[in-house]
Amino acid sequence: MVIYKDPLCSCCESWAAAMRAAGFAVEVHNETDMTAIKRRFAIPADMEACHTATLDGYLIEGHVPLGAIKKLMAERPDIAGLAVPGMPAGSLGMGDDPQAAYEVYALSKIPGAAPTVFHSVRPAT
Repeated sequence: MVIYKDPLCSCCESWAAAMRAAGFAVEVHNETDMTAIKRRFAIPADMEACHTATLDGYLIEGHVPLGAIKKLMAERPDIAGLAVPGMPAGSLGMGDDPQAAYEVYALSKIPGAAPTVFHSVRPAT
């Protein structure tokens, strides 16, 4: 996994540490122009988050939880990747709160196609 992040972003470091702890080989690239990285990988503006990663041909944008990444790797759908837009409180790297609720979106390979919900994170019961 290659992660592109701002050198001053601590939440990105927390997310990278979680990926390492899950067994992924992680290479971090500190970038001062993340806008250029978003454009390079054609991340839709409404799906942008603080860091961008690549994993086995897929894009991983933002604080995507480990469960969604494992599902992606197991199912291998024909998509460009996954995104958690913004920086949802309680997401992985942002506190990893079991009461957090947010969506993980699938990014289409078709330019301009709307993202779809790939995985929902809901509070633990």
